[in-house]
Amino acid sequence: MKKVFTLPIILMVCTAFAVAAFASDMQVEDSAIGEDVVNREVVSEGDSFPASVGKLYCLSRIANIENHTEVVHAWYYGSNERARVRLNVSPPAWRTYSSKIIQDHEVGVWRVEILDTDGNLLETVRFQVTQ
Repeated sequence: MKKVFTLPIILMVCTAFAVAAFASDMQVEDSAIGEDVVNREVVSEGDSFPASVGKLYCLSRIANIENHTEVVHAWYYGSNERARVRLNVSPPAWRTYSSKIIQDHEVGVWRVEILDTDGNLLETVRFQVTQ
């Protein structure tokens, strides 16, 4: 009888260790919103932009990448998701960016949520668009 209960417990413990061993420590080392990206750096970085800006870029530097994977930049205007961009990243660290066209009437609070492939939030970058 003891062996019947021992096997499931051993399997649960082994599974827990396996999940912990494969859990990623991937993190956003740095992120910024700006009017362009040149030589892997944000140009005209800020947290407030005029509605006439036309297009904005979100650059994120991802660290502690264990395997080739993706991150997601989810662009939100208020509570509405306006774009979802999947971006490839590779070990050990990677810089990547996405862009979003900003229309003249999209004045208000914006954010970009940086997510891992499981949808876990790594970081939120907030900015606003003004008249």
